Amino acid sequence: MLQPYRPTEDDPFDAVKAAHLLNRAGFGGTPAEIAAVMQQGPVGAVDNLLDFPDASADEQSQTDVPDLSSIDGYPKSFRELRTMLQGKSQEEIKAARMKLMMANREAIEAVMTWWLKRMSAGPHPLQEKLTLFWHGHFTTSAKDEKAASLIWNQNELLRTQAAGNFRTFVRQISRDPAMLDYLNNSENRKAHPNENYARELMELFTLGIGNYTEKDIKESARAFTGWAHDGDDFVFRKFDHDYGIKYFMGRSGNFDGDDIIDIILENPACPTFIAGELFTYFAYEQPEQSLATALGAMLKQNNFELRPLLRTILTSRAFYSPAAVGTQIKSPIQLVVGTTRLLELPSPQGRQMTEPFKQMGQIPLMPPNVKGWPGGALWINTSTLFVRYNTAVAMVGGGMGGGAGRGPIFNRVMEQRGGQFNPETVGPHGTAEQVVDGWVSRLIQRPIDDSKRQVLLDALGEQDENPQAVRRMIQLIVSMPEYQLC
Repeated sequence: MLQPYRPTEDDPFDAVKAAHLLNRAGFGGTPAEIAAVMQQGPVGAVDNLLDFPDASADEQSQTDVPDLSSIDGYPKSFRELRTMLQGKSQEEIKAARMKLMMANREAIEAVMTWWLKRMSAGPHPLQEKLTLFWHGHFTTSAKDEKAASLIWNQNELLRTQAAGNFRTFVRQISRDPAMLDYLNNSENRKAHPNENYARELMELFTLGIGNYTEKDIKESARAFTGWAHDGDDFVFRKFDHDYGIKYFMGRSGNFDGDDIIDIILENPACPTFIAGELFTYFAYEQPEQSLATALGAMLKQNNFELRPLLRTILTSRAFYSPAAVGTQIKSPIQLVVGTTRLLELPSPQGRQMTEPFKQMGQIPLMPPNVKGWPGGALWINTSTLFVRYNTAVAMVGGGMGGGAGRGPIFNRVMEQRGGQFNPETVGPHGTAEQVVDGWVSRLIQRPIDDSKRQVLLDALGEQDENPQAVRRMIQLIVSMPEYQLC
């Protein structure tokens, strides 16, 4: 199944497969983008998608940055704020803290808006899709780490390392100030070791449950003592570090954090775990053990470089198999960003979308806990499904109703940012059959049952030139169960 998919006369690289690639390796493709991918072929298209620079060399990252002006002039941490407010009254201290919290909340919304724009309109969709994956893997939440600048810096780190070297990635995320705060390693000192980061490093980030011992956690925590940050910068506090001999995974020595990471990566469970997580994200859940093992071996053979692994996954027969195509439930972010792209809407605003995202179970920058988002079938329940339908319907232009929270606000913002979606300027024209088939092809991107097609034809009737009738028909499409899948 890991052999490259090679199109044949009986199994061509058609619009369905091209759309599948753009959905999984990005956030969906318009008809023009699908046609371009078909022209490139499965290998050429993947090579093109993988051809993105590190964020540090990305011109867009240098010129298009979030508006963090709300936190200008404020200290970067509450510790600095306390120092600044020494000698002030309790009322003054409370007021200053409240202002800083409000400023950071506004800045977090700006970061969310910036990232949604990159996902929906940026030049490198696979880079952003990988950034989203790593955001759910190396989890930090803005609910807990309230410093907006640190959250943005981490998001840029995830983007920089998204398809680079996994060893380097783990070393960098272990030094990331937001991560050091989130998992309490800034409090990890020789006299009182904190095991939170050491535990999650193995359980969630590199090995998976069952591939380490409690002793390994304790010894690893000792190795990471003294790893902290000062504002935006990592610092090593040598007087807080434990320089004693550690006994970790059958090895002994005066290990520091980097040594622990190197030993972890030598564990055969590590490459298989990471490769399996990536395959699940891009292809399908619960991959065959032999497949995950083979991918893990490839990752290790390539010295933990991620690009060869990603290229193999995205060009494989398994990726284009019936188990993969059209079987993944869209995450709320995929649903909103994908709908934005397919309807050619302005990029969503963080403040505008926070409540719908919350009710659908996925707020960007705010995973629910260190395990990230559970995903899969857990995206859907009786409550979230109602909001998912209403959110997509509202984006077409029909109001969100009570189920999605800020319906009127949502639509007013959409109108202020360029008007509601206009099917006359985006979609197909012609007979009723051509309009229905064109919109199904654009939005669902796979064939649907004849009975459902007939429902759409009946809804459109003879009004195929009436924008409001076409809009209502499109709202039916985005309310279909098929639209929840990609």
